[in-house]
Parts: sequence; structure tokens; C-alpha cells
Amino acid sequence: MRIRALAALLIATPAAAQTASPVSDEAIRSFLEKGEEVESRTDGDLNGDGQPDTVLIGRGDDTRTLKVLLLARGEFDIDLTPVGTLKLDSYPLGAAEVSIAKGVLKITDLTGGTTAVNAVYRYRLVPGPKPRMRLIGIDATLYSRTYAHDGAEISWNLLTGDYISREMKLNKKGGNAAYDPILEKKSKKPSKVVLMEDTPDPNELLGWGDK
Repeated sequence: MRIRALAALLIATPAAAQTASPVSDEAIRSFLEKGEEVESRTDGDLNGDGQPDTVLIGRGDDTRTLKVLLLARGEFDIDLTPVGTLKLDSYPLGAAEVSIAKGVLKITDLTGGTTAVNAVYRYRLVPGPKPRMRLIGIDATLYSRTYAHDGAEISWNLLTGDYISREMKLNKKGGNAAYDPILEKKSKKPSKVVLMEDTPDPNELLGWGDK
């Protein structure tokens, strides 16, 4: 679905500015889910056209949604095209960190309670008539914020299929490290193209309960 941003909602932006989006926060709000407010907004070039695309995270009472919007300039107006949606954990331990570098979207999200999961997602745009965001990598770490139990880590490169899992034991020998990686397993986990909407739950990859 393509939604046209009204010129009345645009911010006047110097021509030399390459990273500042010409689209106002007010226009971006129209892409929020019902009941959500803006948690964060990040602008950067995802498709190599030199235009600042937008990654928006909305948060409601029981919902939290990330949306990726591609920007295209016309002669008199601007189009924003949604190309990816990710349902995030509704109760994070702080706002997610979002960055765009060399066309790769990176999202770091910390969720849970005394037992926390730190997940890092990486996406790249699949070009075409209907461009979509593709998951290319996911890393996740399960740990105790109060050092009450052991932890676990996984790392999955979906482009190569390389999959690494680690068991982490509480460090009882002293020193700065809270955990020691005891057992590391490397394997191949080939995958078809996984779109942003189909991103696996990091808790399930870690073998730890439901969200």
C-alpha cells in the first residue's frame, strides 16, 4: 500500500542535507497502529537512492510495532511506501536502538525482567516492484540481570546459514565477566528468504518459554 504525504506536512529542508527527512513527525504518525504513540523514529537510506527512508516504532498499552517506510520524491510531492512491519515485545526494558548503515537496518531490543533477552536483528531491502525487508541475521542473549541463573546465546546468519549456539555458566571464579561460555555448537541452518513480518521469536530460538 502506498500513502502520499501531503505537502502541507513537509518540513522545509536544505538541498544539501542528505540524512534529514523532509517528512514531518505529524505525517509519520499516520502510519502508527491504533492506540500507539511514537517510541522512536530513525531516518537513513535503505535502498541506495540517496533519500532518507524512515523506521518508526509505535508503542501502545499492549502493543509495540516497528514499520519501515521507503521515501520517493515526485516533482511536487513525496510518497512513503511501507515495506516491512515487525511486532516487538510490548514491554521492553527501554527504547529499542535503531541504526541504518550501508543499507543494513539494525535493531537492538532488550526485553524481559530479571531474566532478560537482548535481541539484535539485521535486515536488508529486497528490491523489486514490491520491495520488502528481509531478515539477514539475528543474535540473541538470555541472561539473568541479578546473576541468578545460567544463560544462553544464539547467532544466526541467514545469508550463509551459519548457526552458533552457546551455553553460558555463571562465573564463579571471580573477575569482571558475569558468565563463561562453556559449550559452543556450530551448525548450518539454511533458510529460505525470511521477510521482516516472519522474523522468528528470539525466545523460541533460545529455547526459553513464551514472550
